Amino acid sequence: MAGQSCSQLSLFTPDEVEFMAEDELVEIVPNLRMDSLNFICGDYGPFYPQIAIQVPLWLALALKKRGKCTIRPPQWMSIDNLTQVLEGERESHAFQSLPFHYVEISRLLFDHARDDIPEIYMVRSLVEDIRDVRFHKVETNLENFTASAVTWKNMAAMEVNIIRAFSGRALQAFYRHENEQLIPDLDRTQDRQPQNLNDRPRRNLRPR
Repeated sequence: MAGQSCSQLSLFTPDEVEFMAEDELVEIVPNLRMDSLNFICGDYGPFYPQIAIQVPLWLALALKKRGKCTIRPPQWMSIDNLTQVLEGERESHAFQSLPFHYVEISRLLFDHARDDIPEIYMVRSLVEDIRDVRFHKVETNLENFTASAVTWKNMAAMEVNIIRAFSGRALQAFYRHENEQLIPDLDRTQDRQPQNLNDRPRRNLRPR
């Protein structure tokens, strides 16, 4: 975790966000029979040849690297769906619905399971276009940031990570500014208050 003055506003590095994304479930098709695998986080299997099963992405990648399975790309990575999402992103100021870790999942599959993705070059191009359009929206929203306009929905992990520190500090600044208006200026308040007669300097009333 990158160092920040406040731990609640800390940024995750891209590697840390990618690490968290590896817990997402994906579907694999084993090519051999294997007993259940027992981990602290849970049990997965048993595995049978050509019978699809869901496992965490980190396990799917580990089995893929050992040649023990193929990985089925998620349905949202189909060309038809990505094309529709890209059109929606370009036509609307709102963020289209995508998995929270769509950037990290697609990157890991592109790097380690490219032979399992049909028309990978088209899929990669669509994902990159979607990411660029959405990141541009993030920049635009930050330029127009106000305390009353924090209504960004369907943002992904990397996009949230970009604005986490900025938006947190900005909201704190708005909060302090509003509280300063509610807290009276003690010096000015005292100047406006009438003085107590007993506190006034007394005049010498004796006749000279």
